[in-house]
Amino acid sequence: MDAEEFDAFYTTSFSRIVNQVHALIGDRDEAQDCVQEAFARAWSHRGRLDVTRRPEAWVRTTAYRLAVSRWRRAVRSRRNPDRALQPLGDQPPPDEARVELMRALDRLPPDQRRALVLHHLCDIPVTEVAAVVGAPVGTVKARLSRGRATLQSLLSEEGAGHV
Repeated sequence: MDAEEFDAFYTTSFSRIVNQVHALIGDRDEAQDCVQEAFARAWSHRGRLDVTRRPEAWVRTTAYRLAVSRWRRAVRSRRNPDRALQPLGDQPPPDEARVELMRALDRLPPDQRRALVLHHLCDIPVTEVAAVVGAPVGTVKARLSRGRATLQSLLSEEGAGHV
């Protein structure tokens, strides 16, 4: 990818990727910073980026990983060095529906879980999910179908167990 192609790629993709990362992490300013950093890294790798091989997925994944790394550093910096000596605070009980969903997602095969999360929770189109996971569109559709069916069955089982 030459400099002119990269400029066009940046112009057409920046806002879209910021919106996607914002949806993933919930902080627009942080999303913009991470996407900008991801594009800076993409610039240094532009010789290996190919317009036909979906460089947007590479930038989105890099930006998301940067956001996760920043979040982890921020959490670690706020921790008391000796948390074991701190009294436990009153914690609200977790939402049962969310706990059931997370348990059910954990029981899915990793490929199905990743496809479901990217498509349904991150609202990424099937074609982009295929690019992100490196699988054909038909395979992603099959994973989504099987994952939804399995998830429905798992949630029905857990719901019946609580009645």
